[in-house]
Amino acid sequence: MDKKRLAVIHIVKKELNLSDEEYRRILHEAAGVESAKDLDDEKFRKLMNYFVRSSHYRLNPYGLTIRQKLFIQYLAGNLGWTPDHLDNFIHKYFHKAAINKLTRREAVKVIEALKGVKEHRREAAA
Repeated sequence: MDKKRLAVIHIVKKELNLSDEEYRRILHEAAGVESAKDLDDEKFRKLMNYFVRSSHYRLNPYGLTIRQKLFIQYLAGNLGWTPDHLDNFIHKYFHKAAINKLTRREAVKVIEALKGVKEHRREAAA
């Protein structure tokens, strides 16, 4: 298991607020291993598929997924925005207090809006 994949697994664990007991149970249930270090490529895919299909993958009752949240944070980071700046953007244009309050559909719109901001900046710089 390479370091990047281990990092992804631990980011997911942190984002989902999994206890160590829950995390170990999921590792065993989804991939049949006791430790993430024991994952090979196939077992890593099984674990990630488990997260994608499980309720753990949704961060709120509105359907926001961890993948959407991480992608929004990535795009905002590329724009040089702080978490507060991102929250202000979401509040101003989507009338939600923070990223964790978005629905799945709203998250798609935020992603497209951030891509638009990035494109606008690129065109203005040219």
